Amino acid sequence: MQGLVLLLVLLCASCHISLSLTNSTAGNGTVADGLLENGNFENAPNATNMKGTVVVGRYAIPGWVNEGFVEYIKSGQKQGDMLLVVPEGAYAVRLGNEASIKQKIKVIKGMYYSITFSAARTCAQEERLNVTVAPDSGVLPIQTVYSSSGWDNYAWAFKAIYEVAELIIHNPGVEEDPACGPLIDAVAIKALYPPRPTNKNSVKNGGFEEGPYVFPNTPWGVLIPPNIEDDHSPLPAWIVESLKAVKTIVGKMYRLSFAVGDANNSCVGSLVVEAFAGKDTLKVPYESKGKGGFKRAELKFKAVSNRTRIMFLSTFYTMRSDDFSSLCGPVLDDVKLLSIQTSPNP
Repeated sequence: MQGLVLLLVLLCASCHISLSLTNSTAGNGTVADGLLENGNFENAPNATNMKGTVVVGRYAIPGWVNEGFVEYIKSGQKQGDMLLVVPEGAYAVRLGNEASIKQKIKVIKGMYYSITFSAARTCAQEERLNVTVAPDSGVLPIQTVYSSSGWDNYAWAFKAIYEVAELIIHNPGVEEDPACGPLIDAVAIKALYPPRPTNKNSVKNGGFEEGPYVFPNTPWGVLIPPNIEDDHSPLPAWIVESLKAVKTIVGKMYRLSFAVGDANNSCVGSLVVEAFAGKDTLKVPYESKGKGGFKRAELKFKAVSNRTRIMFLSTFYTMRSDDFSSLCGPVLDDVKLLSIQTSPNP
């Protein structure tokens, strides 16, 4: 993946929200958490704006503006010997070479937001998507497949500079077949509220409760890009594929505790999570049965500076036992950092 790796963050949620065709607005008139207007593309273009599967006209798809070679795909449609499936509803769009879809969203100036969308590739070569809300932009690779359905959910974050943000999802590909591009479905948004440390936990967002929008009733999580590629993280207070520093007192003892488990997704095998706190490390092996178990672990360390870097690394990954094609790994949750009272020397 040329140095660009996506971490599969399995955000577990209990939700009973029904998905609608049109996004509702918050009390202040800005966009509400959930699907964007016609975010799952179930509101179809008029027949007069279609030429086969190709969308004709920039404003043909309700709620969206499209540029270039954009196809309107129905679930069950065939591409050669491949059967195209759609994760949410019955329809999705496919972006050909240099094609894009965009939508204007009313937001709160200065607020952080996360965009979540589903994507799947339809060709063998590596595909990418460029997601933009000016002045922020990021390129997400659509190559490795983590779910058994062929679709993965991706998250990307931005800071609202203006009261109206224009979201653009663009396929920068230059393939021989102009129709050979990624499928897009279920585009949603969620406001992010930067968490703060408490007197019970020095780690911000240790339970990962503040993060990107997770679609209800989906068996997989959301892929979060590394922060080295983007300015803002969809998982507040955490930096994927990097180190996170927390405030500490030199010479004081601390306890870093956390839970390691699996996502009840048939991820069976030997997994290992390594925890790093300053110069101290701890390896936590976990024998996953893929049925939703977990174990707790803790790392005690003495702070050697006023900021200590905390990092978690998944050493091993495996394949799901129900399809033997989807990559999977451990789940990390309930991260806490507290100082330890030590007894004075006699």
